[in-house]
Amino acid sequence: MSRRTPALIAAAVLLPLALTACSTPDGDAATGEKAAAKSDGFPYTVKNCGVTTTFKAPPKRVVTMNQHVTEIMLELGLKKSLVGTAYLDDQVLPKYAADYASVPVIAKEYPSYEQVLAADPDFVYGGYSSAFTAGDGRGREALKKSGIETRLNTESCTRGDQPMDTLYDEIREVGRTFGVPDRAEAWIKQAKADNAATAKKLADLKPVSVFVYDSGDKTAFTAGGEGIGNELIERAGGTNVFADLDKPFGDASWENVVDRKPEVIVIYDYGATTVEQKKKRLLTDPALADVPAVKNKRFAVMPLSDAVLGVRVPAAVDKLAAQLHPGATTP
Repeated sequence: MSRRTPALIAAAVLLPLALTACSTPDGDAATGEKAAAKSDGFPYTVKNCGVTTTFKAPPKRVVTMNQHVTEIMLELGLKKSLVGTAYLDDQVLPKYAADYASVPVIAKEYPSYEQVLAADPDFVYGGYSSAFTAGDGRGREALKKSGIETRLNTESCTRGDQPMDTLYDEIREVGRTFGVPDRAEAWIKQAKADNAATAKKLADLKPVSVFVYDSGDKTAFTAGGEGIGNELIERAGGTNVFADLDKPFGDASWENVVDRKPEVIVIYDYGATTVEQKKKRLLTDPALADVPAVKNKRFAVMPLSDAVLGVRVPAAVDKLAAQLHPGATTP
């Protein structure tokens, strides 16, 4: 039988108590941190355009590529998370101008892989699939190998869905990823209300046929039936004459434009070619002379950033409705 002195017995009794006393705060802290993380929605797993990512916490250093995803970040109050941005199609909305000015522009168009790495991001958010062109070194897999998580705006990979619902999901998933789900849900609630208000104004109006002219000379680059651009036209009281094109954007022959007799031409405004130059191209083409929209000079104009999957869409629906049905949509 072992013999323990009173001092050793006391030490043996006190040691577990001491360890318990020392470990309790740390244990509580760890438990508290875990509980806080769970209450904040982390870990959060999301599948985006075929890539599944689990976030243990919100990304802290973000590079955005393409204007509409930059504006999503700014709308959700995530300016402080941005360490770089690139590729404007037109001007950011005035409400975002001050915040945008505080973010470094790392490239006028798409940055190189090296420029992305130089910003030291832990997350890259791209608006179009071209943002992650593997041949340019910016593929999502390559960035992942460098420890950088990615997200692609889901308009680039969603087919057969309702684009407005896709927009709501995009905002919701970005809000979850960055730990601001309440901001995302507030935006979605307001967007639904705005869309409902526009729908009410258009309830008794007959849709007009619409051809979107994005760009092109030998062929017309236009809005197809799969993207938010098509739904935007429909919600604004129009019918897209190329809704049968099963992609967000695509080429159409001028012969088909003539055959489909659009009543209104919506011109996307962006880049080096001005709206007036696009109008001139349409108005001076003899082959288009009998197209109703050309004959009657019925044009509507939208910034390109209004017509892609971003936070401008609800307001863009209302603005386009006012151009397709002048006077009829005045409250």
